[in-house]
Amino acid sequence: MAADTSDADADTDADAMAHSALLIRARGLWETLADAPVSFTSSSEPPGPAGATEASGPTRPTGPTVVVSPTSALCPPSWAGIVVLGGAAIATAPTESAALVLRRALASVPVASLTRPEVVEALLPVADVLGPATLAYLSSAEFRPASHPQGAVETLASAHPDVQGLLRSAEPEALAESGMEEITSPAFVVREGTDVVAAAGYRAWPAETAHVCVLTHPQWRGRRLARHTSSAAVAHALAAGLLPQWRARPPASRRVARSLGFRELGSQLSIHLEVHAPGGTHA
Repeated sequence: MAADTSDADADTDADAMAHSALLIRARGLWETLADAPVSFTSSSEPPGPAGATEASGPTRPTGPTVVVSPTSALCPPSWAGIVVLGGAAIATAPTESAALVLRRALASVPVASLTRPEVVEALLPVADVLGPATLAYLSSAEFRPASHPQGAVETLASAHPDVQGLLRSAEPEALAESGMEEITSPAFVVREGTDVVAAAGYRAWPAETAHVCVLTHPQWRGRRLARHTSSAAVAHALAAGLLPQWRARPPASRRVARSLGFRELGSQLSIHLEVHAPGGTHA
């Protein structure tokens, strides 16, 4: 029994270390994207298990660390962005007055609730929201590649006419969600006959991060093709020493990420404020 307990403790320690290593890299990425001095802080944060996004214990952290950054990449221009990772949160605002509104409204909100639209909309004058999107990350040690027949996944240039044909066949919303128009890697594709019916790749992000992008033709969804193409894209990113990031809203996309070994570490929400300060209207 002692040996079994020791093995269990070792597994727990290894899991906590893996979680912590991914969290450090993920936080570094989003601190860079904020384009202003800011850091994730949480005085009561434990090294939680895989997928944990909230600190546990008698004291839970509340509110984000808010900074002014008109050039923030946490959100579209002139919007406010909130990112939660591992029990701590940062937020950027386009102006000082908007930052003041965020600080006052969100100071007592539990971190785990900061990217819930219904919570934010109840406290702030919100004109529009994007998200929330789940943020997941993967290490090479935890990668579970998809098994597929030799030659089933082909590598093409992102500008290849067959890849572009798939992009043209997609619904505008699905194409925008996929991010495939912005990949900087090769495209990893599956064909049906001569047609490309599924593709994946990644866009190079700051902090040596690979933002994974996946798209499947509407008529070919539900056949595990996204898992095969994204597995090839992730393998390519890991071989280049990059940190794969999977940002998703649809449950099906999140399931694909988890099947490859991604850990869900947090979430992101962008909000368009109607009012920057009492009596001031957003332009």
